[in-house]
Amino acid sequence: MELWGLKTCDTCRKALAALPGATFRDVRAQPLTGAEIAALLARFGPALVNRASTTWRGLDEEQRALDPAALLAAHPALMKRPVIRAGDVWHLGWTPAVREALGLG
Repeated sequence: MELWGLKTCDTCRKALAALPGATFRDVRAQPLTGAEIAALLARFGPALVNRASTTWRGLDEEQRALDPAALLAAHPALMKRPVIRAGDVWHLGWTPAVREALGLG
């Protein structure tokens, strides 16, 4: 299992603690490639951009209007987190539904 997020994100830390065998990728330290961003956007759509984040609130209207792929490349903290890959299954966030799907009920 693999988690992608930010090492400073409390939600990512909770997910990692609940999934002790998972590997973690900090997307600030190891930025996503253009192909990875495109694949995640194809999978999750606009939900991948966290519009409730401090980073989003700090952007001006011109920046907010950019293509989501360009936004995520420029501002990795805009990615909703964590992104979890469990084999061929991908999850976004750390909601009760995600925890249940991962067998953590």
